[in-house]
Amino acid sequence: MSKLTIENIKEKKGKEKIVILTCYDYSFAKALDEAGLDMVMVGDSMANVVLGLGQTLEISFQEMLSHTKAVARATQNTFVIADMPYESCHNGASRAFKDARAFIRAGAGAVKVEWFRGCQSIIKKLIQNNIPVMGHVGLTPQTAHLLGGFKVQGKDKKSALNMIKQSKTLEKLGVFSLVLECVPSQLSKFITESVSIPTIGIGAGKFCDGQVLVLYDVLGLYRKISPRFVRRYGDFFSETKKIALNFVADIKKDNFPGEKESFLMAEQEWDDLSSSFMCP
Repeated sequence: MSKLTIENIKEKKGKEKIVILTCYDYSFAKALDEAGLDMVMVGDSMANVVLGLGQTLEISFQEMLSHTKAVARATQNTFVIADMPYESCHNGASRAFKDARAFIRAGAGAVKVEWFRGCQSIIKKLIQNNIPVMGHVGLTPQTAHLLGGFKVQGKDKKSALNMIKQSKTLEKLGVFSLVLECVPSQLSKFITESVSIPTIGIGAGKFCDGQVLVLYDVLGLYRKISPRFVRRYGDFFSETKKIALNFVADIKKDNFPGEKESFLMAEQEWDDLSSSFMCP
């Protein structure tokens, strides 16, 4: 199996569902790569679920770059996408290009840019310089404060038409795929059928060309919030807590480490050493 290309991804539209999970480190990325995911996204959601920050816009470029390198080292077959953090996109096109190029050099196959007023010039600059871009419309966490908070977008005619326009604009700019976040399923279906590029849903219903979720939500590791659109496939938080409690108990009761987890000197070597400490 060889790593997907941009063209491979685009060819899946209408033929095969695209599967994406966020990922922020080498070990999880290795597991996802072996599971055969199409893409992994080094999402700025790392700000919340890994770093404990309040908003995605608080994460730095350097933090995102470091974790992108870790994920890229683990992925032999899975296509890697790096989220462009707020500071990279909101300080001019030159800064955005510099940071996007660093993500590509770190091993990402593409970057993702959320829609915001002025994003067209950023995306145009990147694509003109051969940096593949995934677009993102609907609920855009980096600018959620301008959208009335974290809630479903496009529920009325005016905002829905605006989102359709945004999607078409990004398609014309040359993005290779489009994330639709927290969008009514009727609207996501319409957009999916209206654009020639794959759409990736997160809280956008079943009619998108693919789906993405935050890995820590799927695993049940992140407990601070539980979005309606998430399906948990495990309870790693409780399992991790249980394992930690067992570890604490073993140490408190002097049950760890045991002989199996310990090393010994050869008996003769120890006898020779201990005899050297004996008083003449």
